[in-house]
Amino acid sequence: MNSELRILVVDDKASVRFLVTGFLADAGYQAAGAGSAAEALQELARIPYDLVISDLVMPDADGLELLRQVHRQWPELPFILITAHGSVESAVSAMKEGADDYLLKPLNRDELLVVVGRLLENTRIRTGHARMLEAQKEEFSFQNIRSASPAMGIVLRAAEQVAASPRTTVAVYGESGVGKEVLARAIHLASGQDLTTFVPVNCAAIPETLLESELFGHVKGAFTGADREREGKCARARTGTLFLDEIGDMPLALQTKLLRLLEERVYEKVGADRPLRADFRVIIATHRNLEERCRDGAFRLDLFHRLNTFPLALPPLRERREDIPELADHFLGIFRRQLGKRLPGLSSAALNDLCGYDWPGNIRELRNRLEYAAIVTDGELIQPEHLNLGMVSHDQTAAGDRIVVHFDFAAAEFSLDAVQRRLTAWAMDRSNQNKSAAARLLKTTRKIFY
Repeated sequence: MNSELRILVVDDKASVRFLVTGFLADAGYQAAGAGSAAEALQELARIPYDLVISDLVMPDADGLELLRQVHRQWPELPFILITAHGSVESAVSAMKEGADDYLLKPLNRDELLVVVGRLLENTRIRTGHARMLEAQKEEFSFQNIRSASPAMGIVLRAAEQVAASPRTTVAVYGESGVGKEVLARAIHLASGQDLTTFVPVNCAAIPETLLESELFGHVKGAFTGADREREGKCARARTGTLFLDEIGDMPLALQTKLLRLLEERVYEKVGADRPLRADFRVIIATHRNLEERCRDGAFRLDLFHRLNTFPLALPPLRERREDIPELADHFLGIFRRQLGKRLPGLSSAALNDLCGYDWPGNIRELRNRLEYAAIVTDGELIQPEHLNLGMVSHDQTAAGDRIVVHFDFAAAEFSLDAVQRRLTAWAMDRSNQNKSAAARLLKTTRKIFY
């Protein structure tokens, strides 16, 4: 709302102050006046303002000098200069000194309000973006990745050590949902980088024909449809981090170019013959066994050795069950804020179910189950039935693996088709969304399973 925004008008003529503050007050802003640069600085030190409008020519100190002093103390505060002595030279000087806009007297009310509205909206967007980045920094910092697991503690200590080496290639291994990208972002931030230079690329989600252009960019006319030049993810990473997720699915032809990037620190846009410098760190992640992929001929062995400079293996959640209570509390705190609901927490029975579940989808699945529970509960402790786990136990016996699957159905939805759908989904979860592995788990062929 405009009424919450304060604007300071600085002019040695009371008539101008009266006129401009009147324009602003009629538009709903809180407007105050100051008759000199010294008075303006005192007022700014006393009360926070959202915008300053100042005359260029004043007896004690001109508007440019006030602009310099304001930006030394409040560098993000928008500043508009106004003058009756307009010239190209004075406008250029004003903008070089950091003025956000420059208006001529006599002021046009509509023009003034348009400029004021635009600058305040830009400030709102910039402030919101800064707050978002700060929130992301907190979310992805090492301080926010807490673990009671000794195995996880070893990984985190190693990750913090490699963060101090901003050009070392890091390979993060682990099942789907264990938090590989979260760890990669933490390494990036601990290297002193801005989150805007963390550039993720999912090598399995982008079609093979487009992946090279997505990574390296292309020049105009490089292929059919390339009607303009485009920068790729490498250019966006600048001096930050290029995060290559699911690297095990990268096509062999592109692996050769990635190897050159890592070894020579250069790359070329598609259709170009001029190499560009690569001044960023590469972090890769995969749930696949890259050594097996090399033996199968699907991954270059020389690239694997180059990527495996600093390997980090994240343990699955079932091997760090001691972290489940703290993770659950962390996620419930997020959902309290997002949903605006009172969520007292987990019942002891629900917590026991969480700790006893195998979590084939790892931390991602834990978060999803808790989000579901947060939505369906209404101010009471979360109970086992709110978690919708589907499978409640998986027992190991001396005679071998014994799988106990329990599904709950409402009477109206129970049918053979419903059981098959639930069992299929369970097998996919247990197999990390691998259809062949799910088919083997159900002792059938992939064709029949599909």
